[in-house]
Amino acid sequence: MRIEIPEQKRQVFEMVIPIRWGDMDAMGHVNNANYFRYLETLRIEWMCSIGCAPAPQGEGPVIVNAFCNFYRQLEYPGDVLAKLFVSDPARTTFESWATLERSDQPGVICAAGGATVIWVDFPKQKAAPLPDWMRAHLVG
Repeated sequence: MRIEIPEQKRQVFEMVIPIRWGDMDAMGHVNNANYFRYLETLRIEWMCSIGCAPAPQGEGPVIVNAFCNFYRQLEYPGDVLAKLFVSDPARTTFESWATLERSDQPGVICAAGGATVIWVDFPKQKAAPLPDWMRAHLVG
């Protein structure tokens, strides 16, 4: 199943991630599990940049699903230009989307993925409303 990234979204972050030798598999390209690591790294770096540090005794984000569409192989050596987008803020959730391209081939998307993020009260182990400060980052 291929999930398409929507037209209506807001770019909130981008970063460069080095492709490591150990990211490759026996076929000589980045193992597909590592694409999910790149997507995770991108989400975590964005969250840290807006002051959303992990708070196990408080509230915070949890990923409830994730996907990745693979279009072109990534190979070592190189760098991944990762771009993060958000959309559809609801009461307790929002959608995150990302594109991965080689920094030396701008505009050529190698993979695109996303995840649904739910805001959780960790001690209660249940969904909580998105805080106003987080919602402000989602809608601009």
